[in-house]
Amino acid sequence: MARIVIVGAGLSGLRAAEELRRAGFEGEIVLAGGEAHLPYDRPPLSKEVIRGDKDETTLRPAEFFTENTIDLKLGSPALSVDTASKTVAFADGSELTYDDLIIATGLTPRRIGGLPELSGVHVLRSIEEALALRADLAPGKRALIVGAGFIGCELASSMKSHGVDVVLLEPQPTPLASVLGTTVGALVERLHRDAGIDVRVGVGLETLSGDGVVDTAVLGDGSEIAVDVVAIGVGSLPVTDWLADSGIELGNGVLCDTVGRTSVENVWAIGDVAAWTIGEARKRVEHWSNAGDQAKILAGALTGTGDANAPAQVPYFWSDQYDVKIQALGTVSSTDQVHIVKDDGRKFVAYYERDGVLAAVVGCGSPAAVMKMRAKIAAGTPIAEVLEAAAV
Repeated sequence: MARIVIVGAGLSGLRAAEELRRAGFEGEIVLAGGEAHLPYDRPPLSKEVIRGDKDETTLRPAEFFTENTIDLKLGSPALSVDTASKTVAFADGSELTYDDLIIATGLTPRRIGGLPELSGVHVLRSIEEALALRADLAPGKRALIVGAGFIGCELASSMKSHGVDVVLLEPQPTPLASVLGTTVGALVERLHRDAGIDVRVGVGLETLSGDGVVDTAVLGDGSEIAVDVVAIGVGSLPVTDWLADSGIELGNGVLCDTVGRTSVENVWAIGDVAAWTIGEARKRVEHWSNAGDQAKILAGALTGTGDANAPAQVPYFWSDQYDVKIQALGTVSSTDQVHIVKDDGRKFVAYYERDGVLAAVVGCGSPAAVMKMRAKIAAGTPIAEVLEAAAV
């Protein structure tokens, strides 16, 4: 009986297993993960878990895996893969052979080198890290968030709900500048300032100090601030170190074709770790909905049941901050020309123009205005046409 081993038991790995069963694969599926938990959802860690609304975010109960004959191997990360013998070695000393291997190991947070080891300093990737950060929060404490990407912005919102005084630090000109550009980034900055966040842009973190417990942050401009808690969210790196010397082509992640095939036969990759071919480029897409879209395509290609002519999905992602949802539909680039077509303070809509057509829409608190543009983005509608319609 054929065996598919999926390394990485997060959302992407789970979706791959689910879609393989939906595609009719009747062989053995092993879902292997380095954490001891059942597959769980990570986006709520910076939101519901930090706020205290949830203590766990498990995606499927244990019975699901039994009912779908998906074998779980949890609590031991993969160390290496031998693609000649089709064998994966794990930290607990065990090995698994495969007929097909799916890499779904996701990301690991970037660290800031040279910082002292101090209590009260956190990164956020696992449920344990989220619970430890939450335990450090209390009314009147002062928190520093280093990095105003999506994780940093969501943490600012969630921490504020605990009555914590929050400083949000970002070396770029605005929050989310590298993702959404500075025009929309300025609107996001306004959202946080209006919520009472001390947003400091154009400056980074120099170092931290304290007697075993963090109490002071020194910024790049030489200023110092007193802090009780520090959360570092300066991006993530694809988890590919275990693939060294495997012969699998790596770049910014695991390099793949348009359906998830890697450079080595019978090896596939999916999710945040995978740089799929999109147009002329290989690109990693770090969005929740992308995991399900890729899983369906990969499962169809692996089993031969997929539609090779299926239309490409329009990318979609969102971020919950305070009582509003920031949504992005399409391929957003910070270098696009941005047209603000609505700005009511907390609610806004922006059209992103690239090569004269509508490439993406970003909205805050405006779900209908964003989602109705899906077909126009997919069709490459001229920007003049959508701007004219927005002005009516």
